[in-house]
Amino acid sequence: MTSHFSRMSAPSSSPSSSTADGPGGARLVRATAVEMVAADLRQRILSGKLAPGSALRQEALAEELGVSRIPLREAIRLLSSEGLVNLQPHRGAYVAQLSVDEVQEFFELRVQLEPWLLRLAVPQLQAADLARAEALVNEMDSAPADAWSRLNWQLHETLYQPANRPFALNIVRTLHEKSERYLNFRVVSVPQRLQARQEHMELIRLSRAGQTEAAATAMKRHIGSSVMEVITVARDQIDDAGGG
Repeated sequence: MTSHFSRMSAPSSSPSSSTADGPGGARLVRATAVEMVAADLRQRILSGKLAPGSALRQEALAEELGVSRIPLREAIRLLSSEGLVNLQPHRGAYVAQLSVDEVQEFFELRVQLEPWLLRLAVPQLQAADLARAEALVNEMDSAPADAWSRLNWQLHETLYQPANRPFALNIVRTLHEKSERYLNFRVVSVPQRLQARQEHMELIRLSRAGQTEAAATAMKRHIGSSVMEVITVARDQIDDAGGG
Protein backbone atom coordinates (compact mmCIF):
# COMPACT_ATOMS: atom_id res chain seq x y z
CA MET A 1 0.00 0.00 0.00
CA THR A 2 1.46 3.34 -1.08
CA SER A 3 1.25 5.98 1.59
CA HIS A 4 -0.55 9.25 0.88
CA PHE A 5 2.30 10.89 2.82
CA SER A 6 5.16 9.27 0.88
CA ARG A 7 5.82 12.53 -0.96
CA MET A 8 6.38 14.36 2.33
CA SER A 9 10.00 13.96 3.44
CA ALA A 10 11.01 15.19 6.88
CA PRO A 11 14.42 16.69 7.72
CA SER A 12 16.94 14.20 9.07
CA SER A 13 16.70 15.76 12.53
CA SER A 14 12.93 15.28 12.79
CA PRO A 15 11.31 12.48 14.80
CA SER A 16 9.80 10.94 11.68
CA SER A 17 13.29 10.11 10.35
CA SER A 18 14.38 8.31 13.51
CA THR A 19 15.41 4.67 13.08
CA ALA A 20 15.94 4.11 16.80
CA ASP A 21 14.68 0.82 18.16
CA GLY A 22 12.71 0.51 21.36
CA PRO A 23 9.61 2.12 22.80
CA GLY A 24 11.00 5.65 22.78
CA GLY A 25 11.78 5.69 19.06
CA ALA A 26 8.49 4.03 18.21
CA ARG A 27 6.55 6.64 20.13
CA LEU A 28 8.29 9.46 18.26
CA VAL A 29 7.51 7.95 14.86
CA ARG A 30 3.94 7.23 15.86
CA ALA A 31 3.39 10.76 17.17
CA THR A 32 4.57 12.19 13.88
CA ALA A 33 2.18 9.93 11.95
CA VAL A 34 -0.71 11.10 14.14
CA GLU A 35 0.19 14.75 13.55
CA MET A 36 0.43 14.25 9.80
CA VAL A 37 -2.92 12.46 9.60
CA ALA A 38 -4.55 15.07 11.82
CA ALA A 39 -3.15 17.91 9.68
CA ASP A 40 -4.48 16.27 6.50
CA LEU A 41 -7.97 15.70 7.91
CA ARG A 42 -8.03 19.15 9.52
CA GLN A 43 -7.30 20.78 6.17
CA ARG A 44 -10.07 18.78 4.50
CA ILE A 45 -12.58 19.82 7.15
CA LEU A 46 -11.58 23.49 7.18
CA SER A 47 -11.64 23.71 3.39
CA GLY A 48 -15.06 22.04 3.18
CA LYS A 49 -13.77 18.99 1.30
CA LEU A 50 -15.14 16.95 4.19
CA ALA A 51 -18.63 18.39 4.58
CA PRO A 52 -20.26 19.09 7.96
CA GLY A 53 -22.05 15.99 9.18
CA SER A 54 -20.19 13.59 6.91
CA ALA A 55 -18.96 10.30 8.38
CA LEU A 56 -15.24 9.59 8.73
CA ARG A 57 -14.95 6.04 7.42
CA GLN A 58 -11.85 4.88 9.21
CA GLU A 59 -11.09 1.83 7.11
CA ALA A 60 -11.33 3.78 3.86
CA LEU A 61 -9.34 6.73 5.24
CA ALA A 62 -6.60 4.45 6.58
CA GLU A 63 -6.30 2.84 3.15
CA GLU A 64 -6.28 6.20 1.36
CA LEU A 65 -3.70 7.76 3.69
CA GLY A 66 -1.52 4.66 3.85
CA VAL A 67 -1.53 4.39 7.63
CA SER A 68 -2.80 1.90 10.17
CA ARG A 69 -6.04 2.47 12.07
CA ILE A 70 -4.14 3.30 15.30
CA PRO A 71 -2.70 6.72 14.28
CA LEU A 72 -5.92 7.46 12.41
CA ARG A 73 -8.01 6.89 15.55
CA GLU A 74 -5.64 9.07 17.60
CA ALA A 75 -5.80 11.82 14.96
CA ILE A 76 -9.60 11.70 15.04
CA ARG A 77 -9.56 11.98 18.84
CA LEU A 78 -7.27 15.02 18.52
CA LEU A 79 -9.66 16.65 16.04
CA SER A 80 -12.53 15.87 18.40
CA SER A 81 -10.74 17.78 21.17
CA GLU A 82 -10.50 20.73 18.74
CA GLY A 83 -14.24 20.64 18.10
CA LEU A 84 -13.90 19.64 14.45
CA VAL A 85 -15.12 16.06 14.85
CA ASN A 86 -17.95 14.56 16.89
CA LEU A 87 -17.47 11.05 18.30
CA GLN A 88 -20.77 9.22 18.64
CA PRO A 89 -20.85 5.98 20.68
CA HIS A 90 -21.60 2.90 18.56
CA ARG A 91 -21.91 5.08 15.45
CA GLY A 92 -18.43 6.43 14.75
CA ALA A 93 -16.88 9.79 13.96
CA TYR A 94 -18.55 12.63 12.06
CA VAL A 95 -17.41 16.06 10.91
CA ALA A 96 -18.88 18.57 13.36
CA GLN A 97 -21.84 20.53 12.08
CA LEU A 98 -21.60 24.26 11.57
CA SER A 99 -23.01 26.27 14.47
CA VAL A 100 -24.27 29.84 14.50
CA ASP A 101 -23.67 30.10 18.26
CA GLU A 102 -20.12 28.85 17.76
CA VAL A 103 -19.20 31.37 15.08
CA GLN A 104 -20.78 34.17 17.14
CA GLU A 105 -18.56 33.25 20.08
CA PHE A 106 -15.44 33.06 17.89
CA PHE A 107 -15.99 36.59 16.63
CA GLU A 108 -16.89 37.94 20.09
CA LEU A 109 -13.53 36.68 21.35
CA ARG A 110 -11.68 37.99 18.31
CA VAL A 111 -13.13 41.48 18.65
CA GLN A 112 -11.85 41.61 22.23
CA LEU A 113 -8.36 40.22 21.63
CA GLU A 114 -7.25 41.40 18.20
CA PRO A 115 -7.63 45.18 18.60
CA TRP A 116 -5.73 44.88 21.90
CA LEU A 117 -2.92 42.94 20.22
CA LEU A 118 -2.71 45.45 17.38
CA ARG A 119 -2.67 48.33 19.87
CA LEU A 120 0.38 46.78 21.52
CA ALA A 121 2.02 45.90 18.20
CA VAL A 122 1.74 49.17 16.26
CA PRO A 123 4.56 51.02 18.09
CA GLN A 124 6.83 47.99 17.48
CA LEU A 125 6.01 47.33 13.83
CA GLN A 126 8.96 47.72 11.46
CA ALA A 127 8.94 48.71 7.79
CA ALA A 128 9.71 45.10 6.86
CA ASP A 129 6.66 43.87 8.79
CA LEU A 130 4.37 46.28 6.98
CA ALA A 131 5.92 45.44 3.59
CA ARG A 132 5.27 41.74 4.25
CA ALA A 133 1.69 42.52 5.29
CA GLU A 134 1.11 44.46 2.06
CA ALA A 135 2.61 41.63 -0.03
CA LEU A 136 0.21 39.18 1.64
CA VAL A 137 -2.77 41.40 0.79
CA ASN A 138 -1.66 41.43 -2.85
CA GLU A 139 -1.23 37.65 -2.85
CA MET A 140 -4.75 37.22 -1.47
CA ASP A 141 -6.27 38.93 -4.53
CA SER A 142 -5.96 35.84 -6.71
CA ALA A 143 -5.86 33.11 -4.06
CA PRO A 144 -8.48 30.31 -3.95
CA ALA A 145 -10.72 30.24 -0.88
CA ASP A 146 -8.68 27.77 1.20
CA ALA A 147 -5.43 29.59 0.43
CA TRP A 148 -7.11 32.96 1.09
CA SER A 149 -7.91 31.91 4.65
CA ARG A 150 -4.31 30.80 5.24
CA LEU A 151 -2.95 34.08 3.87
CA ASN A 152 -5.49 36.05 5.90
CA TRP A 153 -4.13 34.50 9.08
CA GLN A 154 -0.52 35.16 8.01
CA LEU A 155 -1.45 38.82 7.47
CA HIS A 156 -3.04 39.16 10.91
CA GLU A 157 -0.16 37.27 12.52
CA THR A 158 2.36 39.61 10.88
CA LEU A 159 0.57 42.60 12.39
CA TYR A 160 0.27 41.06 15.87
CA GLN A 161 3.65 39.37 16.42
CA PRO A 162 5.50 42.56 17.48
CA ALA A 163 3.11 42.77 20.46
CA ASN A 164 5.18 39.94 22.00
CA ARG A 165 2.17 38.20 23.51
CA PRO A 166 2.72 34.60 22.35
CA PHE A 167 0.01 33.05 24.53
CA ALA A 168 -2.65 35.48 23.31
CA LEU A 169 -1.42 35.07 19.74
CA ASN A 170 -1.85 31.31 20.04
CA ILE A 171 -5.45 31.78 21.22
CA VAL A 172 -6.16 34.09 18.30
CA ARG A 173 -4.56 31.60 15.90
CA THR A 174 -6.91 28.90 17.18
CA LEU A 175 -9.91 31.21 16.72
CA HIS A 176 -8.84 31.92 13.13
CA GLU A 177 -8.44 28.22 12.42
CA LYS A 178 -11.89 27.48 13.83
CA SER A 179 -13.39 30.37 11.87
CA GLU A 180 -11.75 29.19 8.66
CA ARG A 181 -14.48 26.74 7.69
CA TYR A 182 -16.97 29.63 7.79
CA LEU A 183 -14.70 32.14 6.05
CA ASN A 184 -14.07 29.76 3.16
CA PHE A 185 -17.75 30.02 2.25
CA ARG A 186 -17.56 33.82 2.42
CA VAL A 187 -14.58 34.78 0.27
CA VAL A 188 -15.86 33.53 -3.06
CA SER A 189 -17.27 36.75 -4.50
CA VAL A 190 -15.40 39.74 -5.89
CA PRO A 191 -17.22 42.37 -3.74
CA GLN A 192 -16.36 40.50 -0.53
CA ARG A 193 -12.72 40.22 -1.51
CA LEU A 194 -12.56 43.90 -2.46
CA GLN A 195 -14.05 44.93 0.89
CA ALA A 196 -11.55 42.76 2.76
CA ARG A 197 -8.69 44.22 0.70
CA GLN A 198 -9.74 47.79 1.46
CA GLU A 199 -10.03 47.05 5.17
CA HIS A 200 -6.66 45.30 5.28
CA MET A 201 -4.92 48.14 3.46
CA GLU A 202 -6.49 50.64 5.86
CA LEU A 203 -5.10 48.66 8.80
CA ILE A 204 -1.64 48.73 7.22
CA ARG A 205 -1.88 52.46 6.43
CA LEU A 206 -2.87 53.38 9.98
CA SER A 207 -0.20 51.12 11.45
CA ARG A 208 2.46 52.62 9.21
CA ALA A 209 1.39 56.11 10.32
CA GLY A 210 1.68 55.07 13.96
CA GLN A 211 -2.00 55.84 14.61
CA THR A 212 -2.38 53.23 17.32
CA GLU A 213 -5.92 53.91 18.54
CA ALA A 214 -7.25 54.47 15.02
CA ALA A 215 -5.71 51.15 13.92
CA ALA A 216 -7.26 49.31 16.89
CA THR A 217 -10.65 50.87 16.12
CA ALA A 218 -10.31 49.90 12.45
CA MET A 219 -9.49 46.33 13.49
CA LYS A 220 -12.65 46.19 15.60
CA ARG A 221 -14.66 47.43 12.61
CA HIS A 222 -12.94 44.93 10.32
CA ILE A 223 -13.88 41.98 12.52
CA GLY A 224 -17.38 43.34 13.11
CA SER A 225 -18.04 43.79 9.40
CA SER A 226 -17.46 40.08 8.88
CA VAL A 227 -19.51 38.57 11.66
CA MET A 228 -23.09 39.12 10.42
CA GLU A 229 -22.21 38.03 6.91
CA VAL A 230 -20.46 34.90 8.15
CA ILE A 231 -23.40 34.08 10.44
CA THR A 232 -25.74 34.40 7.46
CA VAL A 233 -23.53 32.06 5.46
CA ALA A 234 -23.40 29.60 8.38
CA ARG A 235 -27.21 29.61 8.63
CA ASP A 236 -27.49 28.97 4.90
CA GLN A 237 -25.05 26.06 5.11
CA ILE A 238 -26.90 24.57 8.10
CA ASP A 239 -30.20 24.86 6.23
CA ASP A 240 -28.69 23.21 3.14
CA ALA A 241 -27.41 20.35 5.30
CA GLY A 242 -30.80 19.98 6.97
CA GLY A 243 -29.41 20.94 10.33
CA GLY A 244 -31.35 24.16 10.89
